[in-house]
Amino acid sequence: MDFFYLSPMERDALALSLWVAGWAVAVSLPVGILTAWLLARVKFPGKAILEGIVHLPLVLPPVVIGYLLLMLLGRNGIIGGWLYRSLGITLAFSWRGAVLAAAVMAFPLLVRAVRLSLENVDPGLEAAARTLGAGPVRVFFTVTLPLMAPGILTGTLLAFARSLGEFGATITFVSNIKGETQTLPLALYTLTQVPDGEHGALRICILSILIAMVALIISETLSRRVAAQIKA
Repeated sequence: MDFFYLSPMERDALALSLWVAGWAVAVSLPVGILTAWLLARVKFPGKAILEGIVHLPLVLPPVVIGYLLLMLLGRNGIIGGWLYRSLGITLAFSWRGAVLAAAVMAFPLLVRAVRLSLENVDPGLEAAARTLGAGPVRVFFTVTLPLMAPGILTGTLLAFARSLGEFGATITFVSNIKGETQTLPLALYTLTQVPDGEHGALRICILSILIAMVALIISETLSRRVAAQIKA
C-alpha cells in the first residue's frame, strides 16, 4: 500500500498541475471560441496565415514554443521586458508562465474541436432567428453557442488533459521550480534523475494516465449527452 502513497512533492505537483491546467483552459477558452468562429464563419485576408499560426504548436517541438515564449515574455523579452518595467509582472519562471505555456500548447486542440462543432451548426437556424428580429450578438448567444456546446465541452476537456501533460514548453519557459512550476511531468522527470526515484516516477506516470483517461471519458460522455439533448 505504501506504493500508492503520494509524497509531499508528488502531492504538490498534482495540485499545481490541476491549478495550472484549470487556469490554462479558463484563459484560452474565450479566445479559442472567438478564433474558431473567425476560422469557420468569416472570410478575410490572411486567414490561411492565422490557421497556420493556430496550429503551429501541433507541429513544432514544444521546446521551440517555450523558447519563443522566453524570448518574447522573459524579463528581457520584447513584451516581457515592458510588462516587468511598467507593471511589475513577471511570467517567466512562475506558475503564470506555466499557465501560458500550457494554454499555448493546448490551444489548437481547443480551437479544432470548437470549430468542427460550429461547422455542423445549421446556418438556417441562425438565419431564422435573425428574421425574427434577433441581432447578431443575441443569435450567437441564444442559438449558435448552445448548438456548439458538444464541441466546447470536448475542446475544454481535451485542452485540460493536454495542459496536464505539457512538459517541453513549460520547462523551457519557466524551468523546473519545486512548488512554483513543477507540474506532474516535471516532477516525473525529476524523479527519473535521482536515485531510488523509480517508484515515485511510476506513481506519477500511472496518476497522469488515470487523469487523462478520466478527462477523455467525461468529454465523450458529456458531448454525447449534450448532442442528444440538442437533437431532441
